[in-house]
Amino acid sequence: MSLPRPTTKLPAGANRILFVKNLNYSITGEDLYELFGRYGSIRQIRLGNDPKTKGTAFVVYDDVTDAKNALEHLNGFHLQERYIVVLYHMPARQDAAAQKADIARREEELAQLKAKHDIGED
Repeated sequence: MSLPRPTTKLPAGANRILFVKNLNYSITGEDLYELFGRYGSIRQIRLGNDPKTKGTAFVVYDDVTDAKNALEHLNGFHLQERYIVVLYHMPARQDAAAQKADIARREEELAQLKAKHDIGED
């Protein structure tokens, strides 16, 4: 007889990818693996390296519950003279109207290119 697994309620927007900001500019991927690896198996860490993304990183866990655990424990953590901010990564979502307008614009550009180069529909 097996015991039922406890169900952990995940917050809305929870996913395996964490966005970390307010990092010390001298932080390394190894530093982040050491800290975030305490909470689960990490698939990938990407450090921001251009002027707009410096001091940020994405931490991708293999499992969403590990990401949730890391977020709960590390948001506000003091690391290398900085208090880091840890959030769930929220991919930019275009609204449906913007997506349809973009598709229509690209189809129009394609039609113009086909006409310019005398390419017919087969």
